[in-house]
Amino acid sequence: MASQRTPEGSYPPDLTAAESENLVFTIKDWSIAHGLAVRPPPALVAAEADPHGVLATTAPVTLFPSPFPRVCFEQARSIQKAYNQLYAAIAQDEEFLGEIVQEILEVDEFIAELWQVHLKVKEEGYVQNLSLGLFRSDYMVHQGDTDAGPTIKQVEFNTIASSFGGLSAQTSNLHKHLSISDYPLLEKPILTSALDLPENTSTQSLAAGLRFAFDTYIKSGPSHDCCIIFLVQDPERNIFDQRHLEYELKQHTSPIPVFRLPFAQILSHTSIADTPKRQLLYHLPSNPSKTYEVAVVYFRAGYGPQDYPDASAWKARLQIERSNAIKCPTILTQLAGAKKVQQVLATPKAPSEPSILGRFMGTTSGLEDLENTFTNIFPLDDSPAGLEARKIAVDPERCKGYVLKPQREGGGNNIYRSAIPPFLKSLPETHWKSYILMEIITPPPVHNMILRNGVVEKGGVICELGIYGTCVWDGTTKQLLHNEGAGYLLRTKGDQSEEGGVAAGFGSMDSCRLV
Repeated sequence: MASQRTPEGSYPPDLTAAESENLVFTIKDWSIAHGLAVRPPPALVAAEADPHGVLATTAPVTLFPSPFPRVCFEQARSIQKAYNQLYAAIAQDEEFLGEIVQEILEVDEFIAELWQVHLKVKEEGYVQNLSLGLFRSDYMVHQGDTDAGPTIKQVEFNTIASSFGGLSAQTSNLHKHLSISDYPLLEKPILTSALDLPENTSTQSLAAGLRFAFDTYIKSGPSHDCCIIFLVQDPERNIFDQRHLEYELKQHTSPIPVFRLPFAQILSHTSIADTPKRQLLYHLPSNPSKTYEVAVVYFRAGYGPQDYPDASAWKARLQIERSNAIKCPTILTQLAGAKKVQQVLATPKAPSEPSILGRFMGTTSGLEDLENTFTNIFPLDDSPAGLEARKIAVDPERCKGYVLKPQREGGGNNIYRSAIPPFLKSLPETHWKSYILMEIITPPPVHNMILRNGVVEKGGVICELGIYGTCVWDGTTKQLLHNEGAGYLLRTKGDQSEEGGVAAGFGSMDSCRLV
């Protein structure tokens, strides 16, 4: 982040050394006390210094809530249910997803393997017709024309492991805690009027989506006590974010048993019942005589190739997919979140061409509201649009307005601006079609301070808003049984950083101050 002083009376305020010290101490202690925390990165604490994994540190977080246009916040929130409906429909359109996969499976082994799992289960016959989506649609503010005012443009749509719902709610609580009496730790009030901090129910709402799926499953008459499995990576730095959802499920008036299962241990601790329903059974490692029937499998792992180092990992994914447990997500729902799908939806069309959204949502109102959030995204295939995009991508000047994205989740995978031409030239041209080319969104300038690993960074920042949504649908009847918005996430990074993932080490947790 570029260092610079803020003028008198601006936001955020220019802190004295004493004010900064007091604020940082308060944030560090509040964060640990309330679970706004992560396991420390190796750069902060070497593994040999914490061999038993007992340490935690404050998650990267802004000292102040960042200004965010109210009109854009409300726009994003108002269309989340429509986005839930859209992606639930895409996940049920096997023909459409098959066409997407066929375009890239030759050059994307991971996507090809996911599709093979689906085909194997399809051949045997799916036994569970219900699917759960815990989604997050990510946006940045686009300045647009002077007269039109700010609007939002979608960065991506997440259908698997949509993280930070637990930490996001705590970040909102932190900033509300600090704002009591206009930041009493500061010598001068930062504003003449109160901060407008929207309510954030991401933890409770995401847990409610999991609970709805669980409750729906147990209506079918299970043969054992039921549980929810969180499939996780091991080790997991972002564990507290996940724990907040787990605790919310357990602290309810009707607590649900929740167990964490490392992805690599699926075959060790689960089995498929030898029945037509193929129930997924979880054998408690600490008490092998106790068996639970898994009602819901919530994936916080399995979204990238790193979770599938060998054939046994793919066998484990197949075991989950062919079982009767409600998956969050299914293979098809995961594939619906591929960047190629977003590109197909958002590639500019001639005025006379019908919207492809009509395929999934019929003639329901709101299609234009969704399309208004699209930014221009192009394929790098052999189509006319793809060939034109290739010219842009290899042009040293024209490429500066774009980002190149692979079909991956988790942050840290994108190629930006001038780095695009040399990157593409390092790949066989036959592999280019597994990427999409997206116009870079240019947000308005914002300033803030970020506390990361105990050090305060100050300067220009870029904010990315994520809106969570939960939905449950029936693939047989095509009914949407549950469809809700589920709180928000604001991630903020220094304006010198291209990437924004908190877990990947680029972004920080933030909350909205509506303006």
